[in-house]
Amino acid sequence: MPKNKLHRLKAKYTPAEAKGMFVYLEHSEGKLADVSLELISKAKEITNGESIYGMLFGHKVNNLAEESIRSGLDEVYVIDDKHLLNYTPEAFTRCAEAIVEKYKPDTILIGATQNGCDMAGRLAVRLQTGLTAHITGLEVDEDGELVGWVPGFGGGIAAACKCPRHRPQLISVRPGVFLAGKEVKQSDGKIHNEPVPFSATDIKTEIVERKVLAIDNISKADRIVVVGRGTDGDLGIAEELAEIIGGKVGGTRVALDEGWIGREQMIGQTGYSTKPNLAVLCGISGATQFTIGIDKADLILAINNDEEAPIFEQADLCVVDDLFDIVPALTKIVKNQISG
Repeated sequence: MPKNKLHRLKAKYTPAEAKGMFVYLEHSEGKLADVSLELISKAKEITNGESIYGMLFGHKVNNLAEESIRSGLDEVYVIDDKHLLNYTPEAFTRCAEAIVEKYKPDTILIGATQNGCDMAGRLAVRLQTGLTAHITGLEVDEDGELVGWVPGFGGGIAAACKCPRHRPQLISVRPGVFLAGKEVKQSDGKIHNEPVPFSATDIKTEIVERKVLAIDNISKADRIVVVGRGTDGDLGIAEELAEIIGGKVGGTRVALDEGWIGREQMIGQTGYSTKPNLAVLCGISGATQFTIGIDKADLILAINNDEEAPIFEQADLCVVDDLFDIVPALTKIVKNQISG
């Protein structure tokens, strides 16, 4: 192809042919993923009463289809097969592709989990459409088009991404960005059992052994103490404060890269989003790729000895001082209140 010739993707169908917002329903160990319930809630919010649909692939999962109906979906398309008991790239991507080809959805929301990201990328290539990945905000603009907000890795910028010409619009959403709604007791939603679109010989991936690790990540903690570069790896005072307030210790990308925290503790764009009642931030500058992970906190207390630190723009309470003096003093005050 000549260098000056622009290659354009040729999508399977046009926006005029597309209809409906679909949610990919991820599940594990007999439970719907939290992010799937969060996406259902967000879909209900932005569709203004229009029908929303689910795609569910697995083995003996009709109970999960019923749960998703109770959570707000109007219809769920289920593909059930023993080869779908656990996620494999070939089988799950082919199932999603078959649903798209048959029903021509306008939009598909997918949780940006490990498996969700894997499938979303594969599906975008097969369908010759765009993928807006790892969004932290989703809205409908004044022209009625869906806009996904994606923060830049360098911080200080967020891009508004649209997919105006190709369908479906594939959008992956980080877990914890949106709030899950409450189940309703009854619903007249419909469950459709769809044919299996692959044969056993199509499956190239063999699962030799599968282990489920019970990792308690930071996303559900009500109170967190978060450490950054300013702690220089000395987490003792943060751990003591977290213990006394009944919270957990989290950290920034720097803290993870330095080996001070585990992956399940990292907060931010490439980590977890949190919604704590209280977030105590210790020695954190406040880059955008971190703050999107704590911007839903009810109360943010930031401690930093640099009065120009960007984190103070996000914080409700700001302390310009040495964290190694302030955090132990704060811990002592809390201890005295508890004992007194």
